[in-house]
Amino acid sequence: MRRKLGKTGLEVSILSFGGGSQFLRNPDGTWEKMLETALEGGINLFDTAPNYIASKMNGIWDGKSVDNSQDRFGQILPRYRKQIILSTKLDTRKPEEAKAEVETSLKKLKTDHVDILFLHGIEIEDKIADIENGVYKSLVAFKESGMTKFIGFSSMGDAEHASKLLDKLDFDIVLLAMNATQYGNFAKFALPVALKKGTGVMSMKLMRDIVGKESAPRELLNYALTQEGVATALIGHTGIDTLAENMRLAQEFTAEAFPREKRMELESRLSHLAGPHALCWAQPGYIDGALSEGYDNSKFA
Repeated sequence: MRRKLGKTGLEVSILSFGGGSQFLRNPDGTWEKMLETALEGGINLFDTAPNYIASKMNGIWDGKSVDNSQDRFGQILPRYRKQIILSTKLDTRKPEEAKAEVETSLKKLKTDHVDILFLHGIEIEDKIADIENGVYKSLVAFKESGMTKFIGFSSMGDAEHASKLLDKLDFDIVLLAMNATQYGNFAKFALPVALKKGTGVMSMKLMRDIVGKESAPRELLNYALTQEGVATALIGHTGIDTLAENMRLAQEFTAEAFPREKRMELESRLSHLAGPHALCWAQPGYIDGALSEGYDNSKFA
């Protein structure tokens, strides 16, 4: 099943492929098969970022595997380039660094453009005026030059701040941490703004640290996909069996099977998990994928 991604007109699979820390846990011989399995199963949106790098310290990287998500994508996805939607992210907030970062990403991904370029991980510290007068202009320039077709931002921190940024500037797509715990209240604050502006909405963090805790994968996926305006659920997978299971659940999804009463019951059941006490990615200092030799992500595993 595919849905339109807001005003972009892109037709995206309702399950999309996340290239973050969970994907990076897969060793050589497995991650390649996972990408091929996703492609064969109809997934057409693949998301990555420059800082998705396996950490030597948390045991993800064995020193031999391709340790960067963009490098991994670049080994498999180029031959499918015309049939997929490829997204990556811009980590820097400095306009003078932006072009070099995007050029490096394109080189690793072995493509001359991406379909979506997100400003990565908007937080309350990202002043809207600074974004507007700085790196946002770079994003617009990359879109005008053809380095990316569409621009957006991701956020899993302050929903009110994200909603203000979304309202102030013209983004094509937004990637938000929305799940049944309702942590962050993105559905309350940011989603209405996106719907008003026709911004495409992608949901992330719908299962991480939630699945198995009084909840099953099917209901968590169904919850995300019955959220008004959400086009696709972005999930990173460890293990090909987990990927195959979620692909099956996406294929079986029907909105009618998950009415409002079920949504409300699930929200009530999982509300006690809404916070950094239960969600590792909500803890201060969390960075998906361990950035460098000096960053230890193991405490968030």
